[in-house]
Amino acid sequence: MPPVSTTAVETSTAGTNPATPVNVKLLLIGNASVGKSSLLLRFSDEQWIPEDEATATIGVDFRVHKMEVNGRKVKLSIWDTAGQERFRTITSSYYRGAQGIILVYDVANKETFDALPKWFTEIDTYVSTIVPKIIVGNKLDKEHSRQVSTSEGAAFAARKEALFLEASAKTSVGVREVFEDLVKRILETPELWAPVTPDSGKRGQEDGMPGTIDLNGRGQNQEGDGWGGCGC
Repeated sequence: MPPVSTTAVETSTAGTNPATPVNVKLLLIGNASVGKSSLLLRFSDEQWIPEDEATATIGVDFRVHKMEVNGRKVKLSIWDTAGQERFRTITSSYYRGAQGIILVYDVANKETFDALPKWFTEIDTYVSTIVPKIIVGNKLDKEHSRQVSTSEGAAFAARKEALFLEASAKTSVGVREVFEDLVKRILETPELWAPVTPDSGKRGQEDGMPGTIDLNGRGQNQEGDGWGGCGC
């Protein structure tokens, strides 16, 4: 019997080893001024910038965040895309390799909710149907001027087979849950993130994808605890 390759064994078990960190690429999309950047800033830095001081995202912004979900270490690369139409040709390339999509609308602006079907059309063009999506009704703190009811948002998400939450980047309500719920769904879909296996010869995370950074420097099977790289 030929000797078993230690490397092959390590590679094949990496996807089921809780000590091996999982790299996940998330994409934030939605109309301009719905608070995508504010959600990301609240989640990653626990900060909030008042709307009158915030500036529009130019093209794409990027953050790295480390967290643990269901006992599994996860390193998120989160891409915050500009909502303005003039940036669509730039941001469309960043859909490639995305393992989770966060669609954001403003509960106090019906127009941003009505635009969600357009965003889903774009998702269907660039993203596999197995990629989990979560619809987020942001600016829950503006309850007094709400234009989209919770039931309306939940019903639309159900039709699109997407997760749904309402949140407020200003008060932090629901923000962490948005990312946790989406990552949980991703971890339930190993074909999105599992590393190369000798049997399949495939991997869930594509190499060289636009907008993707090798967060560990050497990929998923890094020795030690695998939490090297950017400490953002």
